[in-house]
Amino acid sequence: MYIKRDIEENIENWLFKDKIIILYGARQVGKTTLVKNFIRKYGTDRSYIDCENLSVQNALKNHDAKFLRSFLGEGNFFVLDEAQRVENIGVSLKLLIDTYPELQLIATGSSSFDLSNKIIEPLTGRSITTTLYPLSINEIIKNVSESSIDFQINKCLRFGGYPGLFSSDEKSAITLLNNIASNYLYKDILMFESLRKSDLIIQLMQLLAFQIGNEVSLSELATKLQTSKQTVSRYINLLEKAFVVFHLRPLSRNLRNEIGKKNKIYFYDLGIRNALIGNFNDLNVRNDVGALWENFCVVERKKYLERNELFRNMYFWRNHFGQEIDYVEEYNGQFDAYEFKWSEALVKFPKPFKSAYLPKILQVVNKENYRDFLI
Repeated sequence: MYIKRDIEENIENWLFKDKIIILYGARQVGKTTLVKNFIRKYGTDRSYIDCENLSVQNALKNHDAKFLRSFLGEGNFFVLDEAQRVENIGVSLKLLIDTYPELQLIATGSSSFDLSNKIIEPLTGRSITTTLYPLSINEIIKNVSESSIDFQINKCLRFGGYPGLFSSDEKSAITLLNNIASNYLYKDILMFESLRKSDLIIQLMQLLAFQIGNEVSLSELATKLQTSKQTVSRYINLLEKAFVVFHLRPLSRNLRNEIGKKNKIYFYDLGIRNALIGNFNDLNVRNDVGALWENFCVVERKKYLERNELFRNMYFWRNHFGQEIDYVEEYNGQFDAYEFKWSEALVKFPKPFKSAYLPKILQVVNKENYRDFLI
C-alpha cells in the first residue's frame, strides 16, 4: 500500500527548475519509496542510483562532467540515494547541474550532518532541502476510515509512525521498532564519529526517553552517564542531526524570574521512544500518557508547519515559580500559547506570561479538539 506523503507536492513544485532537491530523513521513514514514486512519473529504469554501492561511489568521485553524464546514462531525472556515501558529492552534483541544466537530480541522505557538509557549500543557491519524517497524523487519517481515527491516534502514541508498520499487527510492529532502535537508529552517528562503543548513545537515548516533556539538564545526564557535559551535548547534537530527537528552547526575553537555559527534548517517533524504554503497554495502564501526548502534539505541529511552509519560532515557557506553558509559537511579533492535555481539562494560563507577551491564542489541545491544531 503506497501512502502519499505530505511533502510530495512541495517537492514536485521545485522539479525541473534548475535546483537539486536534497531530501533528508532518518532510516526507514520511506525516502526510497518516495523517490521511486517520483521515478515512476519522471524517470526510467536507470534513474535510481544506490550510492551505498562501492562501484557507484567510485564513479561519482570523478569530477569530469562528461564522464558523470555518461555514467548516469539516458534520461534527465536521477535519484542518488544515500548520497553522503560519495566523497565530495557536492562537487560532482554542481558539475552536473552547471553543465547540464536540463537534469533534475534528487539526493537523499539519512543524516543531515554528513550530507549537508558534503553538499550544501558547493551547491549554495542551487539546491532545495526538505525533510521526510515518519508518517504524520494527517497522512494517516487520509488512509483510514473516520471510525478508526481514535484507534490510529492511540496506535501512534504506542508505536509511532514508521511506514513499515502502518498495516502491521502489534507483535510485528514491536519487532520492527526494536530492530530499528537496535540496528538503524544511530548507525550514521557511529560511522560519522568512528565510534566503537554504542552503549553510551543507547543509555543517553534511554535517559532522554524518560524525560520527554521535562527540561533536560546536561550536567545531570553527564553525571548519570559518567561522562563529560561536553560529550553529552555533542551526542545530543548528533542525535538531532540524525533525526532521532529535536529540542525546544525556552522562551525568555530576560523578564524577571523566567527560566532560559535548559531545553526540552522530544522524539521524532514515539514508537522508537517506547522501544528504548521497553514499554508498548496500552495507554489506559500507563503513567506517561501526558508526556506521550505532549511529544505527539509538538512533533505533529512541527510537521504541520513544515508541510504548510509556515515559518514560526517554537518554544516552551517556564518561570522560577514553577508556572509553565507547554508550547509557544512566535510569528510576525505575535505569540500563541498552547497546553497539551490527553483528556479535557480546565487550564489557567499564567498571568505573568499573558501580561508580558499578550498572546493572541490561549488554547488547550486534547484528543477531542486536536484536528484544527495538527491537521
